[in-house]
Amino acid sequence: MSSSPILSSARRLASLIAGIGLLAPAVACSQDAPASTPGATASTQDTTASADPGWPREVSKDGATLTYYQPQIDGWKDYKELTGRVAFSLTPKGGKPAIGVASLKAKTQADKDAGVVVIKSIEVVQTRFPALDSSRVNPSDKLFRQLFPTAGMTVSLDRIVAGAEKGKTGAKPVPVRTEPPPIFVSEQRAILLFVDGDPVRVPVDSTSSLAFVVNTNWTLFQDSGTDQYYLLDDKTWQSASELKGPWSVTTSLPKSFSSLPAGDEFADVRRALPAAKPATAVKPVFHTATPGELIEFTGRPVYAEIPQTRLLYGKNTETDLFVHKDQSQYYVLLSGRWFRAKSLQGPWSYAGNDLPADFGKIPPASQKSAVLASVPGTQEAADAVLLAEIPTTAVVNRAEAEKNVKVVYDGPPAYSPIEKTSVSYATNTESKVILAGGKYYLCYQGVWFVSSSANGPWKTADMIPASIYTIPPSSPVYNVTYVTVVDPTPTTVTASYTSGYTGVFIMGMAVGAAVVYGSGYYYPPYMYRPPYGYPVYRPYPYTYAAGARYNPYTGGYAVGRAAYGPYGGAGQAAWYNPSTGRYGRASTVQTPYGGRTAATSYNPYTGVRASTRQGSSPYGQWGSTAVQRGNDWAVTNRVTTNQGTVRQTTTSSGAQGTTVRGPGGQTTRVGTDGNNNVYAGHDGNVYKKDAGGGWQKYDNGGWSSAGGTGASTRPSTQPSTGAAPRPSTQPSQMPSGSATPRPSGGVPNDVQRDFSSRERGSQRAARSGSYGGGSRRR
Repeated sequence: MSSSPILSSARRLASLIAGIGLLAPAVACSQDAPASTPGATASTQDTTASADPGWPREVSKDGATLTYYQPQIDGWKDYKELTGRVAFSLTPKGGKPAIGVASLKAKTQADKDAGVVVIKSIEVVQTRFPALDSSRVNPSDKLFRQLFPTAGMTVSLDRIVAGAEKGKTGAKPVPVRTEPPPIFVSEQRAILLFVDGDPVRVPVDSTSSLAFVVNTNWTLFQDSGTDQYYLLDDKTWQSASELKGPWSVTTSLPKSFSSLPAGDEFADVRRALPAAKPATAVKPVFHTATPGELIEFTGRPVYAEIPQTRLLYGKNTETDLFVHKDQSQYYVLLSGRWFRAKSLQGPWSYAGNDLPADFGKIPPASQKSAVLASVPGTQEAADAVLLAEIPTTAVVNRAEAEKNVKVVYDGPPAYSPIEKTSVSYATNTESKVILAGGKYYLCYQGVWFVSSSANGPWKTADMIPASIYTIPPSSPVYNVTYVTVVDPTPTTVTASYTSGYTGVFIMGMAVGAAVVYGSGYYYPPYMYRPPYGYPVYRPYPYTYAAGARYNPYTGGYAVGRAAYGPYGGAGQAAWYNPSTGRYGRASTVQTPYGGRTAATSYNPYTGVRASTRQGSSPYGQWGSTAVQRGNDWAVTNRVTTNQGTVRQTTTSSGAQGTTVRGPGGQTTRVGTDGNNNVYAGHDGNVYKKDAGGGWQKYDNGGWSSAGGTGASTRPSTQPSTGAAPRPSTQPSQMPSGSATPRPSGGVPNDVQRDFSSRERGSQRAARSGSYGGGSRRR
């Protein structure tokens, strides 16, 4: 068999070596973590190597060889229990190969951040050998069970999503809001100056007249002597007497700027002093007091046709903007919501319930194919909904979690009731604390804690009251309803969350469902002015004003564009640093490229991994506290620690691949998708898609044409088992009382569907590694 491409770096090989014992005897994958010191965290792992290096996979031990193909999914209950089939070829030492089908049951654990599903605790329910002599059935079944990786295996999440049946999910659409935000249009690079309500001014120490505005996404000052505002963009200064403008370039700044305090807080400002005439065109400034969006062109709008549709798309804008030629309507996609207008200047109205059919016809190869995930009724939208429902899970060490958690209030703890519920939430802290049934529940980095006091001490929670899960989307703490806790033990607890925790919600539409970013509700910021010191401003997450765009290969939204501010947008950073009592600047900035605030709590909407890395796991934010234990379940199955070797191989045909030698002399090789062409039918037979596009069926000890497009009648190159033609005496794997329909070509419909799903999953897996810069975690 040919093998998968070589992993390109020594670092990737090191990751493979580390994972050898983890899922033994399964194929080792670069995403798996070794059982190392208690301080090890998944956030330090290299994730550039594929979590699913390829199919089929070949296991060799004591002269026997098992080649098994990508599992075919029959069911995925609650995204935790999987049933399916796998086709395989089994060759005993010195014997002839036997082709077979195995039905499986297993547990799963998904890591959407890594893009992998771990299939563990695999039970081989049944094996079937369509053309094997009865005397060889039992020994072959026993050998298969010895070689097959029942401890576990890793499969790309993209492949699982493509293979999972759509339309039977239990998700309930969220009643999100769809009112259009303020939408501005510019034919050049521009600035969207979002000041969250009235400006909150804080005097700058050591200056006589300067105050900086904290509730904005830009560096903005006001001089009390002249009441002029001063806005900094890189090294260009603009000034205006009112926030709405007009704004103009200035090279004359108040003398107070020369007295800015030393340190990191205003380092970016001092580098822009003295003000100089800009070398490039000055950006226009658009001010809004509520979260808005900016359609920014580079020059006059330029449009290009989308083949097979009546649509044009904006070529010279980052915004997903379209024109429908027949309707003469503009359509724009903002935070997963569609809006339309007769003119770019508006007025805009919600269009998601009657989107023209042409949007569903956008070719997958189009530059705008990513928007298909937001077009209800498409396969891509169904995939996005499924991804939003799949939980990400971590096994949390209780002691480590509890010693690193605390809640800081601004003054005495203050709680406000949540409408239509029996619970209240803390209003004067960044932490998300819920008062329910006389106890306090803290949701921090995707983990629940409980205390009998508002100030702690905090213990990891074993269960969460049902009343908390009645919190409506209109509440700023609604996202905690997507976090659950199960399987408590004396030392660990299993925490999981779905995409709603990171701001990705499922919205029902007239013809289906799709995912959107944010609830659409505007949550006014929290303001606190203490008797002494600086005022406190803490924004809640915004649906708009961040340039959120969906990445179909990660299942998350990336936010942060230059037009929305150098700090990723207001609400994307916690400006106030309660540990020092000062407003942080450079040291607490979060940008589209990374960063971390110095605040004592974590909000997954606005954290680095949730917003600026396209939906990555909040569990990674535990960082040095080492609470991340996403692979602890596998540590219990570890046969060895870091034993084993990895080497690169080249087959006689010149194909390159990876060989992993595990404990007990077992060797696993990983193949390429080009050979991942064998399928297990519900009827217990094995089918193969040949290079010419036709189908073959394994029967009477060899492959013969099964009909279908491009069916091949050439002799099989697969070795024969030498078994005489005979009816099978083994029970069928078909569900009781069901029949397996066949198309005219003779290949069951379930196999045809699995072929399409496998092709699509392979394409998704390939794209997810390169979309957005080559890493799923970017």
